[in-house]
Amino acid sequence: MRNGLVFIGLVFLLTSLIVLHVLVAPYTKVEESFHIQAVHDILTHGFPITELGAERANYDHFAFPGAVPRTAVGAAILAKVSQLVIAVDGRIDRQILARAILGLYNAFALSTFAYGLRRSFGQTVAIWYLLFQSSQFHLIYYASRPLSNMFAFGLTTLSMRHMLPDKVGSSNPQAQGAYRLSLCLLTIAGVIFRSELAVLVATQTLFLLLSGRINLFKTAIPAGLLGLTIGLLTTVSVDSLFWQRTPLWPELEAFIFNVVHGQSSAWGTEPWSFYFFNALPRLLLNPLTYVLAIPVALRQPATRNSALSLLIPSLSFMALYSFQPHKEWRFILYIIPSLTAAAALGAAYLWTHRSRSLFARNASRLLILSTLASFLLSNLVLLPASAANYPGARALNALHSYQDRQTSSVKDVHVYLGNLVCQTGVTRFLQRPSTADERWTYDKTEDEMVKSTASFWEKFEYILVEASGEPAYLDMDEMRLRDALPGSQWETVEVIEGFAGVSILRPGEPAVGSAERWALSLIGGNHAVELFEHVREMARKVVLKGWWVELKMRPRVKVLRRLKDSIDV
Repeated sequence: MRNGLVFIGLVFLLTSLIVLHVLVAPYTKVEESFHIQAVHDILTHGFPITELGAERANYDHFAFPGAVPRTAVGAAILAKVSQLVIAVDGRIDRQILARAILGLYNAFALSTFAYGLRRSFGQTVAIWYLLFQSSQFHLIYYASRPLSNMFAFGLTTLSMRHMLPDKVGSSNPQAQGAYRLSLCLLTIAGVIFRSELAVLVATQTLFLLLSGRINLFKTAIPAGLLGLTIGLLTTVSVDSLFWQRTPLWPELEAFIFNVVHGQSSAWGTEPWSFYFFNALPRLLLNPLTYVLAIPVALRQPATRNSALSLLIPSLSFMALYSFQPHKEWRFILYIIPSLTAAAALGAAYLWTHRSRSLFARNASRLLILSTLASFLLSNLVLLPASAANYPGARALNALHSYQDRQTSSVKDVHVYLGNLVCQTGVTRFLQRPSTADERWTYDKTEDEMVKSTASFWEKFEYILVEASGEPAYLDMDEMRLRDALPGSQWETVEVIEGFAGVSILRPGEPAVGSAERWALSLIGGNHAVELFEHVREMARKVVLKGWWVELKMRPRVKVLRRLKDSIDV
């Protein structure tokens, strides 16, 4: 009974952490732009089901299509579910709502996987899995982020849940049905969202075949064909309408562009070992999960076969995918639940044998302490640091607040959004809609020739451009502005700081903690900030002898306001 309550409490903790990360870091980066803009456009203007003329300007994916089209299936689902909530409360923040829905979907998938572990391996394994998973920063932070990887992640995690062994045995029809469903879900995720999942489908299928758990003709092929059919019907029908191109399979075009033509290398390349020695340690975060817990699971006969069934397909996928030159850790995020489950097997074995062995007792203590340290690192250091990485969004909000304080009778407000601003949080959700009293126009022009003319710059009341700690610094946009309008004058009305690393404070050095205070104020207001500052000072005085570590901040974006009376074009 007690363990059952602990399990439920940890499921709630995992879900709460994902929602917390949404609230502390509600903005998005440039790689999330397509999906979050698509959600906005569908919510605001509806799904583009007919041929569009002038209305194309209402949809961001026509103005900024990117190198290859991406599927709108995930965005359409988020928009539809969001509409149900908005119908109840129209005042809700729609960007946070969309991200929270995605986060809760992935939290459900992770929790379902945990329930599968409890059914297959027992309560203790499931509890350790939830402890490890809750202390891994990247997965929690990105669970709500509108990336194709995270739309696929829920399906792949549900798929992995059905890969877990059942007590009835692999030859039972019920188990065969679970394997068939698992491979079908995995195929659907690859067809719609991420083509690299074809490699994971292959490694999982081959492992099941070689271990005698499935039959090629009765299970593998029917599952693959069903998944391919469902995936193709979904993506081609939705995306052909959304992109106004028939027929369109976005992931096929992405595969041809990135893999066949090798264009993904333009975004950087990494050595074959990157995923093993760089990405995986960051994703698992707690080093004892792979240094201690997984080796124990592999060494013990009671857990070896189960650990191998979790590890072999996942690590084989990672090894094969490592031959692709362009690498990002989010490309292998799908295997983290399986690797974490393997670590949980080892941790649970140590925990249940802690009274019989000195090694098991000390190892269990180390796992508890390291998990707690990873949890604190994730939520007290990495979360505030990451939340401070969206100066563009904060600058746009600061501009709106500044304009609200003005008494001028300006009806038309034209705003230029620089490249860094657009890459660090600005979305259409943050832009103000025009009203009868005030009309807002936001410009994200990228053409350098256009931005070299006076006619382009003279229409703006505000520009948001990159800033620096050096007072004389001018980014390329501001240099073009000064050259095009040499007689104009602009005043800096806001400067927004961003994360710039970690600072080690020596005894006697005052702590500023601006990033920490800002993040905590979002969670618990001034009381949370005051409590943090009190605990910090006590810790420095009693435990750390004056030493401390805090986040460094530096100016990243500035808001410039045109002084109209000073313009000399």
